[in-house]
Amino acid sequence: MTAIWWVRRDLRLADNQALRSALVEGGSVVPVFVLDPGLLASQYVGEKRLAFLLSGLRHLAGDLAERGSELIVRHGEPAEELVRLVGETGATAVYAERDVSPYACRRDRHVARVLPLVLTEGLTVHPVEAVRKSDGNPYVVYTPYSRSWKSLQPPDRNDLFAVPQRIPAPDSLRGALPSVPIPRSPTLPSSVPFVAGEDAAGRRIERFRHKLIQAYATSRDRMDLDGTSGLSPYLRFGMISARRAAVEALEALEESVGDGGRQGPRIWINELIWREFYIAVLTHFPHVRRQSFRPAYRGIAWDNDPAAFRAWQEGRTGYPVVDAAMRQLVLSGWMHNRARMIVASFLTKDLLIDWRWGEQVFMQHLIDGDPAANNGGWQWTAGTGTDAAPYFRIFNPILQGKRYDPQGSYVRRWVPELRNVPDRYIHEPWKMSQSDQVAAGCEIGRDYPVRIIDHKYARERTLAAFKAARERYG
Repeated sequence: MTAIWWVRRDLRLADNQALRSALVEGGSVVPVFVLDPGLLASQYVGEKRLAFLLSGLRHLAGDLAERGSELIVRHGEPAEELVRLVGETGATAVYAERDVSPYACRRDRHVARVLPLVLTEGLTVHPVEAVRKSDGNPYVVYTPYSRSWKSLQPPDRNDLFAVPQRIPAPDSLRGALPSVPIPRSPTLPSSVPFVAGEDAAGRRIERFRHKLIQAYATSRDRMDLDGTSGLSPYLRFGMISARRAAVEALEALEESVGDGGRQGPRIWINELIWREFYIAVLTHFPHVRRQSFRPAYRGIAWDNDPAAFRAWQEGRTGYPVVDAAMRQLVLSGWMHNRARMIVASFLTKDLLIDWRWGEQVFMQHLIDGDPAANNGGWQWTAGTGTDAAPYFRIFNPILQGKRYDPQGSYVRRWVPELRNVPDRYIHEPWKMSQSDQVAAGCEIGRDYPVRIIDHKYARERTLAAFKAARERYG
């Protein structure tokens, strides 16, 4: 018997439930990745994320070759290509890890109508359906969701599937199945701080587990420090399993001493749960990709000034921490999580620009751009999503910069025209005297932009716009 392992966003051999099921059910396994033109042409697919994916595929192909297998790559509509492959191999089933985006669900329903498609878990630690209210309804607020998630049996290392020593290929078809080359373009620029592949993911989680997680509670919000796991791109493409990440965190928690030492692992576990919460929200409420979760805020009178939007995109707002974060995004394909909240708040609450504009920009640039997490994060900050906090939560970009980049190291790295500005002015350069500006080589309006909006005025305008939307809704 032959089974097909349809690789999607599970580019790994360790703890891969789809691969494991294919190996158990089939005598031989044909791994395949389909380059889907419908996805490749999407406005949500950025070059850096695509380059990271392609690099990950090359690593996976090498890992498979070492185990006597071969990654078959096809280009075309997934159902059509899989039907051809089933005909060429005589496969009796197609195994794939479940995905939850609206596009993925439509695609999988189509494939299931023409082929024996078996979807396995693996995207999350616990199956999405396992975390529900007692009445069977899905959660729409994080805190009770988190309590329910934590009440379930946690995974341990014995639950993780080992890397297969050998992945048997159909002897009669070895080397005979048509396969297109993995594209060499686009390539990852040197400014991207991530190396693709399962091995790189393993090294990164080992480093985080043994060197950084204990201090995570105090360092995770500091944009000027290397205090986060940096695992989000690897979780995005399944170069490491969610279960492995949870096991490492739970073991670190068990090994910690005192409340202070346990706080870091606890908070990182909560971050993993946030990821699963947003996956559940997208699963149960797929309309959030198109509109606000809260009906009351679907009628907000956004300002949507194109010039202000361009300034935000290009890091020219005149607010140093916002500009640093946006430049980091464009150059590196990544952004610190605290910075993501700051720039999202600035776009939606200071500039009063529709959160969907920002969501699309992030998806175009982020290597870890994930439909569920990205949408959830944007709606959380905009105040239109599932979070129970009131709409008047508005980040002050000056105070955020001072609190989470106190010496301005993050700003100076990404906004070099501010590198010689004294610490006391780094987050408010407009307060420098003319002589101070000349001494720092940074004249406002010439070397660095004038602020495009006053934060106090912007806050009042946004509060009025949200209040009006609520009143119109009734």
